Amino acid sequence: MDIKEKISSAVEKITKDKDLQEEFKKEPAKTVEKVMGVDLPDGTVDKVIEGVKAKVSLDKASGVMGSIKKLF
Repeated sequence: MDIKEKISSAVEKITKDKDLQEEFKKEPAKTVEKVMGVDLPDGTVDKVIEGVKAKVSLDKASGVMGSIKKLF
């Protein structure tokens, strides 16, 4: 199983859907498994959750920085 591929797929689906974003904040493991359509082992789902959180945070920070740059 390619963790990076799974993370990218989950990030794409979650960032495009406001309901999934809220669900991910409340129950990240359940949401990731739902988005992927599989029941992942605890160690794997934890890695995916951390990867998704990092990527989503990075994407948000990048968007904020882009908005700030436009002001100057």
